[in-house]
Amino acid sequence: MGKSALFFHGECQSETSSTCSTESAMSVHNFVVRDYRLLEGIGGGKFVSSSTFKIGGYAWTIRFFPNGEQKDGSSDAASCYLYCDSPAKDVRARSSLNVLEKLDGDVQVTTFSISEDTFSPTNYCWGYRNFVSRSKLNTLSDANNGRFTVRCVLMVIHEPRTHNRRPIAVPPSSMRESLERMLKNGEGADVTFNVRHQLFNAHRCVLAARSQVFKAELFGPLKENTARHIEVDDMEPQVFEVLLHFMYTDTMPDDDEDEGKIERLQHLLVAADRYGVDRLKVMCEDKLYEGINVETVATTLLLAEQHHCKDLKEACIQFISSPRDILRAVMATNGFKQLVASCPLLMEDILKVVSCA
Repeated sequence: MGKSALFFHGECQSETSSTCSTESAMSVHNFVVRDYRLLEGIGGGKFVSSSTFKIGGYAWTIRFFPNGEQKDGSSDAASCYLYCDSPAKDVRARSSLNVLEKLDGDVQVTTFSISEDTFSPTNYCWGYRNFVSRSKLNTLSDANNGRFTVRCVLMVIHEPRTHNRRPIAVPPSSMRESLERMLKNGEGADVTFNVRHQLFNAHRCVLAARSQVFKAELFGPLKENTARHIEVDDMEPQVFEVLLHFMYTDTMPDDDEDEGKIERLQHLLVAADRYGVDRLKVMCEDKLYEGINVETVATTLLLAEQHHCKDLKEACIQFISSPRDILRAVMATNGFKQLVASCPLLMEDILKVVSCA
């Protein structure tokens, strides 16, 4: 059974969710040890300490044992430990202790493995008994005026927290409705189009943003002096109204009426091509493709040829060529006569397909 097929009976409750998050705090503390040679006789088990520094809400110190942590002083390596001075409860941390070397102006790092430990009131330190050899520290300090640096990189990891996420209902976008309302109300309109004595108010910025042709006409160097009243020739008002509606809403109005529908789509495709509205042009192509029949195919084919609609043109030619009796029916229409008169070269394309069918 697929996941999509799983249903539960009864009333569906609202969806809830929760989130687990783990916060951390990270910082670096550099503990500079000066005059190291003077510390050689401090004795085993004796240490020098850094100042207290705070990371993640806890106090920390670095303790450096020049002669090692063993009280008899028999170790030939220095020891170094990180202490949590305030572990009222368990503290989980990732840390590393390194020695910074400065040789010939370049800083190098002697790196030890990064460790993750839990500091607690009974176990509040972590580090290395054999941190670095005393002979190496002598060499380092002699090369750097008696000093070297112990670097502590520490990340304190806090306890994970889980909290409920209250769902927030995001309202659907209302941009399309807002722009459509702005077009209908005409509020802020700054340009008027005269289409066969019918006036349409619009907003230049909206049209320019949607069409490069409108942008050149309204803002380009060849714009009219006022650019507030523009005559639109060779277009029906109904077609220009649908074009404007698409410019503001990116949708075409519903048109389920069969009578005159194909002709309106053909005129709208011409308008979309004229103003460079490519999406609208393709949408018209798609609807015209669905409406191909004996009566419309010739005029649609002529339109596709004139406005460079390759896919629509191929669909029309395929319809005409299969089956053969379709061609005879199409040839009897007025649209085919107009096709032959306006673009006789299209007959060659039709005959090529018919001959191969």
